[in-house]
Amino acid sequence: MSDLDIRRATADDLAEIVALLADDPLGARRESPDDLAPYRAALRRLAEDPNQHMMVAAREDRVVGTLQLTVIPGLSRRGSTRSVIEGVRVHADERGSGLGTRLIQWAVDESRRQGCQLVQLTSDVSRTDAHRFYERLGFVASHVGFKLAL
Repeated sequence: MSDLDIRRATADDLAEIVALLADDPLGARRESPDDLAPYRAALRRLAEDPNQHMMVAAREDRVVGTLQLTVIPGLSRRGSTRSVIEGVRVHADERGSGLGTRLIQWAVDESRRQGCQLVQLTSDVSRTDAHRFYERLGFVASHVGFKLAL
């Protein structure tokens, strides 16, 4: 894995990131790889916010993984800062290679560097393989998540 580069996403990475997001049953229903305009606007907003870290894992100039790390200052837990990991995807050719572990470890290490006391993530209830993966890395399924579509 020494040839792996975990770095901030750029506009040049966008098509590959969206393809990763769309490459599963859930993503296929909610992503639109044929229209990158909304993703470009979102990437610009992310790049302007110092608490957002839109990352890619690249090997030989090919995006093979991605995640978003958000750092959230707060008042609860004695004013602690937490981070949220979102949109974790690993290219189908790379699954089982340890790449997902490397991405999550990067996010945990960056969270520590940013002074976070807690790292959290949510995972769709249907993603049972992902749940086992996160538990293997030490995450605990301690909460129930709720969403409200707007």
